[in-house]
Amino acid sequence: MLDCLPIEAAGAAPRRTRQARVVWGDTVITLGGDAPVRIQSMTNTDTVDAIGTAIQVKELALAGSELVRITVNTPEAAAQVPYIREQLDRMGVFVPLIGDFHYNGHRLLADHPDCAQALSKYRINPGNVGKGDKHDRQFSQMIEAALRWDKPVRIGVNWGSLDQELLASLMDQNSARAQPWEARQVMYEALITSATDSARRAVELGMAPEQVILSCKVSGVQDLISVYRELARRCDHPLHLGLTEAGMGVKGTVASSVAMGILMQEGIGDTIRVSLTPQPGEARTQEVVIAAEILQSLGMRAFVPSVTACPGCGRTTSTTFQVLAKEIDDYLRAQMPVWRTRYPGVETLRVAVMGCIVNGPGESKHADIGISLPGTGEAPAAPVFIDGQKAMTLRGERIAQEFHQIVENYIEKRFGAESLASSA
Repeated sequence: MLDCLPIEAAGAAPRRTRQARVVWGDTVITLGGDAPVRIQSMTNTDTVDAIGTAIQVKELALAGSELVRITVNTPEAAAQVPYIREQLDRMGVFVPLIGDFHYNGHRLLADHPDCAQALSKYRINPGNVGKGDKHDRQFSQMIEAALRWDKPVRIGVNWGSLDQELLASLMDQNSARAQPWEARQVMYEALITSATDSARRAVELGMAPEQVILSCKVSGVQDLISVYRELARRCDHPLHLGLTEAGMGVKGTVASSVAMGILMQEGIGDTIRVSLTPQPGEARTQEVVIAAEILQSLGMRAFVPSVTACPGCGRTTSTTFQVLAKEIDDYLRAQMPVWRTRYPGVETLRVAVMGCIVNGPGESKHADIGISLPGTGEAPAAPVFIDGQKAMTLRGERIAQEFHQIVENYIEKRFGAESLASSA
């Protein structure tokens, strides 16, 4: 059986984009090149509410968002941006803020220099910067503001607000072809042309090519894959990746995961956002959690310790392992804002909570720390494995609590300051 070629481990293709820098104070976030794929999110608060917006930005940052976009749509909103930045700095939250501009961004950036300075990056939608001769003039004014304040820009095209003049021109050209393209292909071309032409104009105006990030967002999985493959082929600008209007719950999660997972495996995408419609009462931070899970599942980054748990079957009629797995997962996630600094490397921890003897011991041995709970008809004993070796067997009514403490002790021993000092 070993006469065939060895199977190579899968890995994402290398990215070949330029590297941008997004800065606020001492915080420098690199995008593209050999930098990690970054997570971005966006608030849904009214930016005029400076306190409410700052609180949500903090929540998103603590959840793992490295860049947070806020809406800047009115003079009142622009006036509050410096206060939002000030509140965040007071709270020790130095995440860079991105201003999302449509229609009147050229005026807001000119009339509110404190806003322009407080933002770390501007998002410009070339479909919403004006029509006719106003388009080029107002786009140029936004680029000039970025140059004045030394800010990178994201030129973000969206097929829901595509430049209609450009689309009409491409449609006319297409109708003259001997073999016209399908309408969808013309739409793809319009998206990519809008982004690349705008990027070229920004560079002509003085922007460094690496400080121009591009995105071409659509809401269909196959559409996104097609557009970004071609966009990546035509340019070397850093690319922001996301399925726009992905939807709610399971649908939005699955669609975003499939589309972005395929592209990132091909080396396409330097920042990502999961544009998830929150379920009623659901925290805005859910989109950040999903984005982190996508990257962690692909093996590109580690954000929180991973918990492996079996799905359950007729051997596991008890819900004990389900409850314990959720408790451990919730606990690890809740502690991460503190543990990131207290226990460097803890995000790589692997925990297994298994429900019976079939795969339980094996999965537990593969994890850093794992437990195999008794399934239906099995002896009421739960072997615990640490670093691949059986360490003990838990019995009785307090298995869950005892395992919880074992996990905490393991983290302190392996990732704590004393452990790190002794291994230095």
